[in-house]
Amino acid sequence: MTDTKIDMLYLSEQDVIDAGVMNIDECIDVMEEVLVLVANGQYRMAGSSANSHGAMVTFPEHSPFPEFPKDTEDRRFMAMAAYLGGRFDTAGVKWYGSNIENREKGLPRSIHLIVLNDKDTGAPFAIMSGNLESAYRTAAVPGAAARKLAPENAKSLGLIGPGAMNKSALDTFSRLRPTLDTVRINGRRRSTSEKYAEWVRENFPQFTTIEIVDSAERAVRDSDIVSVAVTGMVGSENYPYINGDWIKPGAFLSLPANLKMDKDYTLSGKARLVADAKAIYEAWAEEYPAPCHETAFGMIGLNWQDLIVAGELESDRVVNIGDVFADKVPGREFPEQPVLFSVGGMGVEDVAWGKTVYEHAVEKGIGTKLNLWNTPKLV
Repeated sequence: MTDTKIDMLYLSEQDVIDAGVMNIDECIDVMEEVLVLVANGQYRMAGSSANSHGAMVTFPEHSPFPEFPKDTEDRRFMAMAAYLGGRFDTAGVKWYGSNIENREKGLPRSIHLIVLNDKDTGAPFAIMSGNLESAYRTAAVPGAAARKLAPENAKSLGLIGPGAMNKSALDTFSRLRPTLDTVRINGRRRSTSEKYAEWVRENFPQFTTIEIVDSAERAVRDSDIVSVAVTGMVGSENYPYINGDWIKPGAFLSLPANLKMDKDYTLSGKARLVADAKAIYEAWAEEYPAPCHETAFGMIGLNWQDLIVAGELESDRVVNIGDVFADKVPGREFPEQPVLFSVGGMGVEDVAWGKTVYEHAVEKGIGTKLNLWNTPKLV
């Protein structure tokens, strides 16, 4: 008789920590592997294109129903479903709710949960806390790109948005480039920047110069590596702005969140335009009305896609980082060319790092077994 029992492993936040979710070096290796698989097409995500970022629930500004949540900055629910092939060969979903007001309650802006499923039966085999998983895979994607493309002897790091994403980003970049000794911090509120600066002092003694700066320009100028991680309302008037003239020759810019740049610089060819996966921006452009960068999400890769749709930017000007890793295309077209790396985030990354953490947990005997059923009531 066929065994119909289904158990799954539950991993709390402490469990995933014990299983190595914060091992950024391993996570970078895994993300490089993932991005090559994506560039080769060995994956599926949501939507008719199999490239959708996910399904999102948002809320109206006004509602006749008193119980309805009202639209505020970063208020949404999101399901990022994916299947990843290669040695991972697993399906899964990251499900999260987000609200900027959470921070006033001592909670993260977004609260994440990861579920992993058998590719054949669809049965869940793992459910785990996802905040650290999400933060570290988000940092590891630009980390993998920076390992190959950031200046070898980088000295200075410019940060726009001193939040959780740029905490894991600083941790990542400091490991990859131990020559870094200067950090420039630009935030919306002085108090947030000061708190971030104190965190750097306490945890990263390699940064002997820590500057709180009052503009994006001061964070970008003379910085070898720049990380922009500002979330917020849709619309370019809400996005931080970078003028291409501020960017240091040969610099590496990690861009996983909202950003506006001057079009002339984007079109000039002065910078190399690199995406985690071009296909996800193409899918966004199909799902949302143009200009998608204004109406949907603020990642700079969507701005590039809008320019491609408008016929102003040649499609081959944007390259996949997975193709750079596989040496199919060059990372730079000339030595002093800055690299702009757009990071949209993909469910396949959560599947890969979640599966890796799960495997470590099984090896170490970590977690709590949960039973779904012994024999299903309905067949």
